[in-house]
Amino acid sequence: MKTKGAVLWGLGEQWSVEEIEIGEPVAGEVQIQLEAAGMCHSDHHIVTGATPMPSFPVMGGHEGAGVITKLGPGVPADLAIGDHVVLSFIPACGRCPACVSGQMALCDLGAGLLSGLAISDGTYRIQARGQNVIPMCLLGTFSPYMTVHHTSVVKIDPTVPFEVACLVGCGVPTGFGSATNVANVMPGDTTVIVGIGGVGMSALQGAVLSGATNVIAIDPLPWKREMAMKFGATHTFENVESAIVPVMELTEGRMAEKSIITVGEMKGELVEPTLTLTSKAGTCVVTAMGHMIDFDVKQNNFLLAMLQKRVQGAIFGGGNARKDIPRLLRLYKSGQLNLDDMITRTYSLDEINEGYKDMLEGRNIRGVIKYTDADR
Repeated sequence: MKTKGAVLWGLGEQWSVEEIEIGEPVAGEVQIQLEAAGMCHSDHHIVTGATPMPSFPVMGGHEGAGVITKLGPGVPADLAIGDHVVLSFIPACGRCPACVSGQMALCDLGAGLLSGLAISDGTYRIQARGQNVIPMCLLGTFSPYMTVHHTSVVKIDPTVPFEVACLVGCGVPTGFGSATNVANVMPGDTTVIVGIGGVGMSALQGAVLSGATNVIAIDPLPWKREMAMKFGATHTFENVESAIVPVMELTEGRMAEKSIITVGEMKGELVEPTLTLTSKAGTCVVTAMGHMIDFDVKQNNFLLAMLQKRVQGAIFGGGNARKDIPRLLRLYKSGQLNLDDMITRTYSLDEINEGYKDMLEGRNIRGVIKYTDADR
């Protein structure tokens, strides 16, 4: 079928909204009419080259929510036409060693996420200007339609608004799980969140719901620090360095049991000051993405060993999309998880470059594309 999509044709270019062609679902696939797509910083990493792609063009977008419109043969019986669904940016087969050990965020299918080749048959599902297009994370949610393997599809409660639901495909579970699963924030902990965007605000809420006594938000933008207080932060600071002495005083010298780095672009020099904020035997979780070719990390290796601190990576919040996505939406419906106020602004597909400009200039916690008939 022919529709529109936001395509990137090369490094440093803007997203080009133009006609694309989407393939029909084959065995194991579904076709989805998307209603909303989240604008995550990870898609901008393709523009800068921080996330290297094997080739261009690339279809952006890996957060999305919509309705199943077609089924290919062999799709599991729990998915049906008309179901409301969220796309998980990491597929989960349920059978590989990672999945069966409970680490579905590390499913072996993730090895092909940036290849562009469909899980079902190893071919391409999107074409533009007569060329094959690589969809981000085998999804490509910057289009009002998509054909995708069922392992990336999670059925949700149809009463949840699509613009809210799309956020739990990546940013919210990544941040929330970084606090609850990976950092394992416990009641009474002091927790530091460095970087208050969509992922950071989700990590903050995860720490609050886990019972942290002190939740410290660090961000250079005053309005984001104000929003962090609204979402449950107890203290805010402009940068890591300015937080060190106050956190020392607040904790009687113990520092924070858990620290989580959720900035938009990870730099190695951020590790050491964040470790300084982290207590003896504490955990510093690195959720933020850095450049693929950046190998430099600044840290005091003597203190890392002598104080038995841990630096821990995190992807998708160390979670399980099939369990966590419905669970997070239940928390939202019960009023315990604030997703509405995370959506700073909605955009049309044609406004995608404006949306990313707003994100880069710090005007959004999260921007969301809402699709209309004009996009289809």
